[in-house]
Amino acid sequence: MKLIINQEILIEHLNYVIKGISSRNLIPILNCIKLSLKKDGLYLSSTDNEIGIQSFIDKKDLEVKELGDIVLPGRLFYEIIRKLNNEKINIDELIDSKINIYTDNSSFTLTCNNANEFPDLELDKLNDPIEINKTIFRNIINQTIFATSTQESRPVLTGINFKFENKELICTATDSYRLATKKIELTDIKNKKHNIIIPTKNLQELIRMLDEDEELLEIYIFDNKVIFKFNSIILLTRIINGAFPTTEKLIPEDFSIILKINSRELYSAIDRASLLTNESEKNTIKFETKKGVATISSTIPEIGYVEEKIDISNDLKEEIKISFSSKYMLEALKSFDCEEINLMFNGEIKPIIIKNPSSDDLIQLILPIRTY
Repeated sequence: MKLIINQEILIEHLNYVIKGISSRNLIPILNCIKLSLKKDGLYLSSTDNEIGIQSFIDKKDLEVKELGDIVLPGRLFYEIIRKLNNEKINIDELIDSKINIYTDNSSFTLTCNNANEFPDLELDKLNDPIEINKTIFRNIINQTIFATSTQESRPVLTGINFKFENKELICTATDSYRLATKKIELTDIKNKKHNIIIPTKNLQELIRMLDEDEELLEIYIFDNKVIFKFNSIILLTRIINGAFPTTEKLIPEDFSIILKINSRELYSAIDRASLLTNESEKNTIKFETKKGVATISSTIPEIGYVEEKIDISNDLKEEIKISFSSKYMLEALKSFDCEEINLMFNGEIKPIIIKNPSSDDLIQLILPIRTY
């Protein structure tokens, strides 16, 4: 392999591919980046067997001298390219499994790994994708991902459940104490049915890569993996094995108490009240209604007490007195983009439901904490 490439172009693509390398991986080949120079351009690939990333640089952005494949120590190669000046970089494969990376004033020689040992990401069989706007997809993930679990004892809860059915996509996340579910319509799903769980950390890497343009994200679903394709980037993620809990029945259809309340005022009041909570007590705050006013309070006995009041927009037939995690409520409220929200109750020990009054596409559920 021999080529010349601008440093700025190469580092742009390495910034994607480096995310496919795990710092905890003990298998040497999985700490590497593969460069494949073909007739159409340069392919850069990385994987840690949980996630795989491939980026493509078109031949028009290269000076191609000799085709070939090389596998380099990933982080070292990344740091070398990152610290070189913004100039033309020569990459020449030498004999004895070595590579020379040089500019006018710098030169590095690295030992390569065996290219045949690098895992085959099997990215050449992509057809019939599900397509979705990148911005819409990013919003779906941001509105649900915070509710996933970090406890590896229940692996199925450490990802987001994607259910494609009846020309809809329903994304659901839960850690057993709260639940977030988002539903959107897909115009060209062709009645495909899929029910899969994608790991949270891989989705986090994906949405960091998605830019703000209106291009489509292509989704390819296989038995044990999902492939996302956009621009010149392909990201492969494994699927979590197991059945996601049935959550539909957790959300009641009827409520004894529905509060319509300004979402920004509520968020700000809970945010201030959370200053006098602590994690050991689950960041608990108390919420109570009386005569059209909601009172939010919290206390740390050895430090102090806080009380906030907010007007309720609608008349109530019943009052409510309940406690919940301020952290969970703030994350739920942050997922909504509306002036008012509905807080919905069926008593002090039943789940709290949060919705947009004018839409059911996003639902947040939080379990109360017994203090009263």
